Amino acid sequence: MPFGHTYYYYSKWAWVDNRCRRVWQKYLGKLEDIVAAVHGGGPAPVSAEVFQWGLSQALWQEAARAELVEHIDRHCPKRRQGLTTGQYLAIAAINRAISPRSKRSMWDWFCQTVLRRHLPATSPAALNSQRFWDHMDAVKPEVATAIWKDLIKDVVQREGIDLSSICYDGTNFYTFLDTLNTRCSLAVRGKNKQGRDNLRQVSYALFCAADGQLPLFYEVYEGNRNDARQFSLVLERFHQFFRELAGGATVVPETTLIFDKGNNSADNFRLLDSLKLKFVGSVKQNEHPELAQVPHSDPRFVVCASPGLKGAKAFRVTQRFPEEPKHLQDKDLCVHYFAKKSLSWYAPNIRP
Repeated sequence: MPFGHTYYYYSKWAWVDNRCRRVWQKYLGKLEDIVAAVHGGGPAPVSAEVFQWGLSQALWQEAARAELVEHIDRHCPKRRQGLTTGQYLAIAAINRAISPRSKRSMWDWFCQTVLRRHLPATSPAALNSQRFWDHMDAVKPEVATAIWKDLIKDVVQREGIDLSSICYDGTNFYTFLDTLNTRCSLAVRGKNKQGRDNLRQVSYALFCAADGQLPLFYEVYEGNRNDARQFSLVLERFHQFFRELAGGATVVPETTLIFDKGNNSADNFRLLDSLKLKFVGSVKQNEHPELAQVPHSDPRFVVCASPGLKGAKAFRVTQRFPEEPKHLQDKDLCVHYFAKKSLSWYAPNIRP
């Protein structure tokens, strides 16, 4: 304490040659100097480094919570060299959610985010496009399915997802793949929802839990395959997956499957019956013209009490159609009026 002052130092000590030694030391100054520095009394900073922090940090925490990297690396092991396959896919997924970039410009985005702190060994060379493709080639379709099952099982159990209602729908996406490109068999021409029938398209089927719209099961298939025919194929695969999700039970959990009229066929209804699945579907208005002509002012319409159906009215009626399969002759129809009239039908007694 020369001249009556106390001076502070910050030092690091370590065990060296069987003795505790000071490795380095930094002078901090007097107590007044430290207080002034804390309150901004020191010199102005020469430069500052700004990161995208909030969203990238939140998504990284969710990926860590779901053990995304661990699940992927377990199915796609590699040598302990550079980033793992799971880390590459986690970076790509977070980028897609925040600011989609091509793999060539991934480093330009990554270096401006807080992800650099979580993956400090990452470099421009590690994030070039070739490194991404090298690791993505390791994720074969069957491997991707196994990873997906592991993730979904954990999420459903951890979050307590309600599986009592599950929605199904299929769609298609057109591509710009060349006609003579024979390496891709999924992209073929078919009836396109965007009106681009001149382009090759890929079809996609998805089952989602009504609770939070959580995707449960998906399948990608050829773009020219009919929706109703594909429904029976993907339904059986989903039924098997749903049984695994329930822990290998011989009977799947009590649930109701919801789908649109594009999947209606006698074979599909027989399959639903054999799988003992409850379901809610829809029918074409021209199949029930007498119901479609019921006016909005009809006293049978009752205002729906559910908060999610505010402004909707409905009434229920049973219709008999002898031309249908025997177990579907009595249709429990619900006529909805919400923006436009629609007809839905239910099979509450399909499941024992």
